[in-house]
Amino acid sequence: MSARRSLVWLGLTPEPEQELPAAVAALRSPAVGRPPSALVAAERHRVERLVLRGTQRGWLRYLREVTDLVVDAAGSRSTDPGAALLAGQVVLDHHRMLIGLPGAGYERTAPQRRDLERALACLRSRPAPALTGRTEPRSTV
Repeated sequence: MSARRSLVWLGLTPEPEQELPAAVAALRSPAVGRPPSALVAAERHRVERLVLRGTQRGWLRYLREVTDLVVDAAGSRSTDPGAALLAGQVVLDHHRMLIGLPGAGYERTAPQRRDLERALACLRSRPAPALTGRTEPRSTV
């Protein structure tokens, strides 16, 4: 590792490391519902590799991909909003904390913060999914 390589950005990663793999796997999964465990494991491996061997630039590139998935989900009615809401809020919180770090990360992520805020507002304004099946209690008589 180079003495010039800054590791300050690693202090912001615990929540994204924990929350993003399953949420991103769900956003990447072609089927609505719980993503396949192999997809979650692959996403978790990717995040681990970025954090252990990557750079802040690579990490921010990954979060840009997640932002794009969230924005796409906000424009799609076929996507489960739960995973998009979680991923979007985690990335938005991360990007807001960049203001406390040296460098231009905060300024570079300004367009992503704007896009995430819009996408999250859209996702939150969606009506709750309609219940399927019987909604009235069955008579026991």
